[in-house]
Amino acid sequence: MNPIMNPTIFLSYLDRASRRLPIFPVAVGLLAMSLSYPAIAQERLLNTLTVTGRGVEVIPTTMTKIQLGVEVQGKSAKEVQQEAARRSTAVVELLRSRNVAKLQTTGIRLNPTYSYDNSVQRLIGYSATNTVSFQIPTEQAGSILDEAVQAGATRIDRVSFTASDSAITTAQREALREATQDAQQQADVVLNTLNLTRKEIVSIQINGATPPQAPMPLFARTAVNAEAAPTTPVIGGEQEVQASVTLQISY
Repeated sequence: MNPIMNPTIFLSYLDRASRRLPIFPVAVGLLAMSLSYPAIAQERLLNTLTVTGRGVEVIPTTMTKIQLGVEVQGKSAKEVQQEAARRSTAVVELLRSRNVAKLQTTGIRLNPTYSYDNSVQRLIGYSATNTVSFQIPTEQAGSILDEAVQAGATRIDRVSFTASDSAITTAQREALREATQDAQQQADVVLNTLNLTRKEIVSIQINGATPPQAPMPLFARTAVNAEAAPTTPVIGGEQEVQASVTLQISY
């Protein structure tokens, strides 16, 4: 007799199959639950508003950053390097005696110089350059520049202006506070217009509070008595400290 047609074997097969059938409704239920989760998450995501507020503080620049140095040219590398070192030492000693802040060496260079005659390159000497940078109150910057030149400085490479560290820190905190309030006010305007209620802040992102460099003003000479030694006028300005804060708010 063919075993497939045997009633006893066939009924046993049906019994085993029926025991596995209850698993399918459970699996289908789990699948339905998993499909519902993205829909719930998406609904919650749609109930948030993202706003970015901005704060700006304008503060006066009271400090001047200066980079200056000594440049010497001559026939011998040893000669120009020694002369540059001598003059640089005199300049540094002057700056230290004036109690300048953040004094540091920014460059030491020794380069050959050439002449070109009929496309022929010929070594004619060397050029040595030593530079330093420092920071000083702006009202003292003009006189310190003049004194540095008298001490041996032959170049002024850069003059820029900034507020004091404490003033910048205070301005950064105030700019962040303004940016946070600005973001909240923006959210309130939008939600009130739509007859919605602000609930809670979901996330906060601080995008920064940085002071951009104040531009360097042009130097100007003023009319002075011919008998008096002129002083280089240095006038600072103002700089902005900016901050932005991004809030994600539920409603």
